[in-house]
Amino acid sequence: MTYLEHIQKGRDLLASDPNYIIVGQAMAFKGHAISRQVDKYPKHKLLEFPVAEEFQAGFCIGLAIEGYMPISCYPRCNFAILAANQIVNHLDKWELMTGQKLKVIIKMVVGSESPMDPGHQHKANYANAFDSMCDNIRVFDLTTENYHISEGEYDLVEEVYVKAHESDESCIIIEDGNLY
Repeated sequence: MTYLEHIQKGRDLLASDPNYIIVGQAMAFKGHAISRQVDKYPKHKLLEFPVAEEFQAGFCIGLAIEGYMPISCYPRCNFAILAANQIVNHLDKWELMTGQKLKVIIKMVVGSESPMDPGHQHKANYANAFDSMCDNIRVFDLTTENYHISEGEYDLVEEVYVKAHESDESCIIIEDGNLY
């Protein structure tokens, strides 16, 4: 299986939860690589969002409070910087502030360099930054840079999705767009 097939299998595992909702830009309508990964899911499980990254993260916190399992998708790690306030100061600290655990799965992608290089503002990997800022959110970096994933070693990708699915904690999963 390819990297992307393992990603899809992992995503399908998350979607097996009856309370999942996928939130992000180009979820209900096509627009980037992640939107192609959700095209087989029911439209009522896909929430289309405007370019409002911080609001998206806060909205997902609200969904989690109400018992949903939101999967918040950012097509680039760079875009999630705008959501860092909600992720770091609210989601990460929620249990400390309220005693209530919340589960939000945040998916970010390091932009691919081909067939077209999107520029430096669209292909950074902020896994280490989020990991250093978040004490209570688990960060999984599924890029070749940090996991040294090579052809045929993609089982790790699926294992990460299993851990995210089975955990009662929030997590960030960062994927490598170059391997799509």
